[in-house]
This record gives sequence, structure tokens and C-alpha cells, in this order.
Amino acid sequence: MDAIHKLIAIEAIKLLKARYFRGVDTGDGALVRSVLAEDCVLDYTDCFVDPLTGHDHFPALSMVMRGRAAYSGNGLAEIGVVSAHYGPNCEIEIDNASSARGIWSMTDRLVMPVGGPVRELLGHGHYHETYVKIGNDWLIKTLRIVRTRVEAFPPC
Repeated sequence: MDAIHKLIAIEAIKLLKARYFRGVDTGDGALVRSVLAEDCVLDYTDCFVDPLTGHDHFPALSMVMRGRAAYSGNGLAEIGVVSAHYGPNCEIEIDNASSARGIWSMTDRLVMPVGGPVRELLGHGHYHETYVKIGNDWLIKTLRIVRTRVEAFPPC
């Protein structure tokens, strides 16, 4: 692949990730599914474990989803969680015309339903992902969140 085609692929993957974040944050499950490969693997294991304390602040999210259809419904919005993701920095490597890898720095804020053990979670870390190009579209093939910090804020 020449440099121009690599840059075009990188921009397409950046748009893909923006759609993923927007779909998660707006509770648009159809949008999230539209950016996933049919046979994707989304590894959210221990995604809210604070590496400093070892405490899992949201064990219900510790799971592996296999296949696009596994992302059913509208994600976090279905359980009353409001999220906001920020993923400004990425390191994307194009392996060839149909596969790529990326690491995204990220911060996410989850406002939890009233009555829970915490009112808000603030997480920091990285998304480690692989991508596949099917036809003209880049899609997320694998995803794994690695946390560097999770902060929990108790109810008021």
C-alpha cells in the first residue's frame, strides 16, 4: 500500500471509531453494530477494574461479546447509564489493504442510575483494536479495553 492509501485508510478508521463512541454514548445500538465485523470479538473483561486498587466498580460489564449480534439492544442506555467517551489520540498501523491495528487513548465518564453504589465512574486507559476491511468499509474486528485508572464517586 502506498502512503496515500494508508492515510485514506487511517482516516476511515478514525471515522469508524468516532461512530462507535457516538453510538455507545447516544444509546444507538444499530450504529454500534454497523461498525462491527460480523465475527467481531469485544473483550470488556475487567473493563472497570481500577489497576491501582483491584476493585471492580462495574462487574456487570466484565464480559466478552462474540459476533455483531451480541451487541444487542442499545448498550449502556438500556440500564440507565449515561456515558461520554473521549478518544483523542490514536496509533493506527495499516498491516495491508484489508487489516489494521490501533490503540486509542480514552477517557470515559459514566453517570449511573440513582440508587446505585456510585453516582459516577471516570475511567482512563486505552482501547486496543484490530480492523478488517470488508468491501469498501473498515470494521472493528477485535476490541479490548486496558485501564490505567478508574475513579468512583459516591452518591451525594
